Amino acid sequence: MDFTGEVVRAGSRFGMANCCCNYPALSNAQTEASRRKWNNIRTGFRERWSEKFGEWPREANGDPYQGHHIRDLKHGGNPTDWDNIIPFPKELHEDLLTPYNQCYASQPPWTSPGGSYPYGE
Repeated sequence: MDFTGEVVRAGSRFGMANCCCNYPALSNAQTEASRRKWNNIRTGFRERWSEKFGEWPREANGDPYQGHHIRDLKHGGNPTDWDNIIPFPKELHEDLLTPYNQCYASQPPWTSPGGSYPYGE
């Protein structure tokens, strides 16, 4: 059931072997080095993002949304990659910790198959 096309590689074995939950954790020192790198460019990143996509979103109190690293820093995510960072409201961003930790710990619901139509449910 695996498929390799011009744009995408997909299928059951590909997804299991390349799941983001399979990335090993970095040491605390490596993670902190990545976090420092993100903190050093965060303001400039938001400015450049705004030039390209419009103003970086803000919370109701005026604070800028946090930058969410899709592949998190603890598991080797690039701290400055445009394709790895999206703006996220603080409350929701903090709520992401639970599913991320469940995924990396191989805990349910990440250990069971999803719905028949995952993008429609």
